[in-house]
Amino acid sequence: MAKTVTYLEMTAPEDLRPAPPVPALALLRADATSPAVQAVQAEVGRPHGWKSSSRTERDWAALRAQHPLRQSWLLTHDGEPAGIVALEPHPGGDVEIATFGLLPAMVGRGLGGYALTLALRQAWATEPIGADTAGRVWLHTNTDDHPNALPNYHKRGLRTFRTEVHPG
Repeated sequence: MAKTVTYLEMTAPEDLRPAPPVPALALLRADATSPAVQAVQAEVGRPHGWKSSSRTERDWAALRAQHPLRQSWLLTHDGEPAGIVALEPHPGGDVEIATFGLLPAMVGRGLGGYALTLALRQAWATEPIGADTAGRVWLHTNTDDHPNALPNYHKRGLRTFRTEVHPG
């Protein structure tokens, strides 16, 4: 079955349309080598076929070596792991949200909109490469991801700038 990949962007922090706050939800910087980061990302990605769901320790080390500037952030709800965010600055002022997702047990609890709001705010606050401030935040999703992902991205103010269809 064909898979559609959708690329989205936000070109100004004022474009963010925040979701209502969820007081118990927080975004905390985490060490990318932490077993908790790897475990949460694997569990988040498992239902969607992400590569993270089957990475070995060697695979994780190779990924960190290929992306040394990638930042890991844990979403927590009432102090417990709720999801994962990975941010990666790129040359020219772009910041990519390389990973965003909630643990399966947290899906359907009204956390996604505010979790994305926190991720976007942090992306805009991330120091870019070769620019004084971030000029664009972007990410991609595909039809294997959660069906609410794309609508959530649009509701928060991200705009589609490219789509690709990959044969199955």
